[in-house]
Amino acid sequence: MTFLNNPEALKAVVADRNALLRHLEAADTAPLLMVLVHLGGDPAWLGRIAPHIKGPWSFHDETPAHVRAQLCEAVADVLADYAVTVKPLPTTPPMELLPAMLDACTGQHVPAEYYPLVLEELDLAGVDPKTVHWRQPPSPERIADFSVLVVGAGFSGVGMGIKLKEAGIAFTIIEKNAEVGGTWYENTYPGIGVDTANHFYSYSFDNNNNWDHFFAHGDQIEDYIQRNVERTGLRDQIRFGEEVLSLVWDEDRLMWRADIRRCDGQTYTIRANAVVSAVGMLNRPKVPPIKGLDSFTGPKFHTARWDHSVDYAGKRVGMIGTGASGMQVGPAIQPVVESLTIFQRSPHWAMLNPLYFETVSDAKKWVLNHIPFYTKWFRFQLFWSSSDTFHHNLKVDPDWPDQKRSLNAENAKVREQLEAHIAREVGHDPELIRKATPDYPPYGKRMLRDNHWYRMLTEPNVDLVDEPIDRVEPAGVVTADGTLHPCDILVLATGFETRRMLWPMQITGRGGATILDRWGDEDPRAHLGITVPEFPNFFLIYGPNTNLSHGGSAVFHSECQVRYIMQGLRELVETGQAALEVRPEPFWDYQEKVDNAHSALVWAHPGVTSWYKNAAGR
Repeated sequence: MTFLNNPEALKAVVADRNALLRHLEAADTAPLLMVLVHLGGDPAWLGRIAPHIKGPWSFHDETPAHVRAQLCEAVADVLADYAVTVKPLPTTPPMELLPAMLDACTGQHVPAEYYPLVLEELDLAGVDPKTVHWRQPPSPERIADFSVLVVGAGFSGVGMGIKLKEAGIAFTIIEKNAEVGGTWYENTYPGIGVDTANHFYSYSFDNNNNWDHFFAHGDQIEDYIQRNVERTGLRDQIRFGEEVLSLVWDEDRLMWRADIRRCDGQTYTIRANAVVSAVGMLNRPKVPPIKGLDSFTGPKFHTARWDHSVDYAGKRVGMIGTGASGMQVGPAIQPVVESLTIFQRSPHWAMLNPLYFETVSDAKKWVLNHIPFYTKWFRFQLFWSSSDTFHHNLKVDPDWPDQKRSLNAENAKVREQLEAHIAREVGHDPELIRKATPDYPPYGKRMLRDNHWYRMLTEPNVDLVDEPIDRVEPAGVVTADGTLHPCDILVLATGFETRRMLWPMQITGRGGATILDRWGDEDPRAHLGITVPEFPNFFLIYGPNTNLSHGGSAVFHSECQVRYIMQGLRELVETGQAALEVRPEPFWDYQEKVDNAHSALVWAHPGVTSWYKNAAGR
C-alpha cells in the first residue's frame, strides 16, 4: 500500500482541497464510505448512507447528491487530519464496525462466516495473504534439489510461477503457444472481452487501477498478463512453442518424467519433483461432427482460431453457436457484413449490466490510485456482487410450483426481469422473443452479459435460425426443414473440449494408473479440484468442479488453488518427504459432497444441457 509508510504521498493528495473534492465526486459512494469509516471517520455515516445503497453494484446507489457532497467533505477532512498530524494509517478497519460496514458496502447482509475471507481478500496491510511463507527455512541443499514443472502460461500458470519464484523454488513453465496469456492469447475474435468486472478479474497481488474499461477487452487482459510476466522477471523460466506429450511418475526416483515436443517436432525429456497442470478447460477448440462440414468451400474457422486474413465485410457469414464467444462476435461483425445467419441450438440468458460498455474516467482512475484503501473496498464490492450474493437463486425449492421455468421465488423474479429485458430489446417481436428466451431457469448455464445481442437480432441483415442443422454443403448450411442458408464464411462458435480434461496429455501415475483409466473420456474428478489419488505431487489448477457457472472471478479461484498447492509444496520441501498424495477416503467424501450439493442446484435441472455436465448428467 503506497500510503501506509509514505506520509508525503498523503500530503500531496490533500494539498489542493478543491482538486481533491473534484476527484472524489467521481468515486463510488459505497467504497468511499468504507474509506471514511475505515480511517476513523464518524460511524454515524453508515446509518445515514446505508439505506440508499440498494445492492453491490455502483448503479444500485441512490444516495442524494447533497449527501454525497457531504460525504466527500468528510473524507477530505479525515485525510487532511492524517496528513497534518502524520498519524499512521490503520491497516484494519474498526473490527466492531465490520459487520455494519460490509452490509452497507454491499447493500445486502454479509453473513459472519464470510468475515475471515473478506479480511484476507481485502489484504489491507499490503502483505499478500495468499503468499505461503516458510515456517522454517529449508536447507539450501533441499530447496536446490527441488523443482516444479508447470504446464501452461495463462493466468493460472503465470500466477503459479510468480508464487514459486517468491518462494525461491526452481521451476519451468512449458507453454505450447509463442506467448503467455493462454485463452486470452489464443482468442482474438472480434468483440472479445471479459464478462467479469476486471478490477476483480485480476490478481489480488497486482491491482490494476488504470483499466480503461470496467469490462476489459481481450487485448487489455493479455497486456495485463504480459506485464506481470515482465514485472516479475518470469519470462526466463518459460519455454515457448513446446508441448507436454506425456507425464510418467517414476516410482524409483519418486519424480515425474515429462516428454516434451518442441515446435520443430523434436522431443526431449525433463524431470521434476512436482507437476502443476495449469492448462484449464478452454484451450482445445471443439468442432461438432456436422455432416458435410469439410465440404464447405469458403473460409471456415473456430472463434478460438480466428482467421484475421479473411475479410468478412460485405460477406454472408454463418455462425454456429450462441454461447459466450458467439454472443460477443455477433454484435461486433453485424454492422459490416452483408448478412449474419446465426444457427442456435439453445438460447442463453444474458443480463444487462450498465457498466459493460462504460469507460473508466480519469477522475475515477485518480481516486483508485490516490485514495487510501479505496481500491481494496472497491474490489470487495465487485467480489461480493459477482460471487455468493445470489447463490440462493441457484437452489431448488421443492415446494416451488413451476420447477420447469424457475427454481424458487427469487429465481422467478430474476426470470421476469430477464424476460422483460429481452422483450424490450427485440421490440416485443413475438417470434424473436420465442427464439431468444431459454426454456430453463436462470443460471442453468453461465449467465452472460448482454452486449447488445438481443438488439442486434432485430437488424434486417440478421437471421436467428433455431431449426436444427442437418448438414453443411459447399455453398452453405442446410437445416432440418430442407432450407439452404447460403454462406460465404462459416464461423464455429462451438466451445471447447471441456469434458476431455488434460487431453491430449498422457498421464501415468503410481502403479501404472492413467488419468484416462480413472476418469474415462469425460468424468474427471479431483479433491477440491486439485489432487487425485495415485498421482503423487501432481496438482491441477482449474480442475474438475472448479469452473464458475453462476459468476465470480476465475482468477480469484485460481489464486486460492495456487495457495493450496504452495502449501503442499511447502510440506514436501520443509519435511524432506518425497511424495504427497491425497488419500482415497477424503477424495471420495469430497466427490459425494459435490454430487449431493449439485443435486439440489440449478445445473442438475432436467431441462439444462451444457458443457458443464457429462453425458451421464454429472
